[in-house]
Amino acid sequence: MNDIAPDLLKKLKKYFAEKYNNDPEIKRILNLENLSYADANNFAIRVGEILANTYQELLTPVTLPDGRMYWNIAERIIEPTMKHNFDIISKFTSRVQSYLNKEAGLGLKAIKPQLNEDRIKGILERLAAEELYADIKWILNEPIVNFSQSIVDDSIKANAEFHARAGLKPKVVRVLDGTGCEWCRSLAGEYSYPNVPSDVYRRHEKCRCTVEYKTGDGRIQNVHSRKWI
Repeated sequence: MNDIAPDLLKKLKKYFAEKYNNDPEIKRILNLENLSYADANNFAIRVGEILANTYQELLTPVTLPDGRMYWNIAERIIEPTMKHNFDIISKFTSRVQSYLNKEAGLGLKAIKPQLNEDRIKGILERLAAEELYADIKWILNEPIVNFSQSIVDDSIKANAEFHARAGLKPKVVRVLDGTGCEWCRSLAGEYSYPNVPSDVYRRHEKCRCTVEYKTGDGRIQNVHSRKWI
């Protein structure tokens, strides 16, 4: 059997880079000067959509041996591309947090979240477990967007915990997307550290709720105007 992984990975990287570099929404967000975690969430969604589309376009039963995604292939093409998404998004969230810290007059560095390797491993295991890739290809669609959004949520959590340890009183706000489902409605609201339920950072499939952040010095950034109150 020919080793198709190197060629597939090269094609995935090239396709993703072309779509990412020419995407109007990506360009718009990267050119913003006043930033918020709402921007980070929109950025993560778009980056996740581009990667998911890359998978859907280039990975088909025809391109895979026996129409199956074997573990040794998934590990060498899915894992590195998902990690690349983490690098892109976590770099942007660090930029957002650095901006928020500066605007709030906080001399603190931005904390980069930890990569959730268990989540990547879970996707790889599901892919390899199925006899036919056609039956499991959905896991490389919306769940990839969800994974990308979780990087923003993890960044908020990491920085809020860091600020709390620094003696500040950060707050985390979960904002509904529209009316939201019953579960999301139960989580919507403002929470002060350390009383932040872990579910605040979780999201179901196709969830577009946002998790936002307030600095611990008593000031609040308006998500729309970007002004500090």
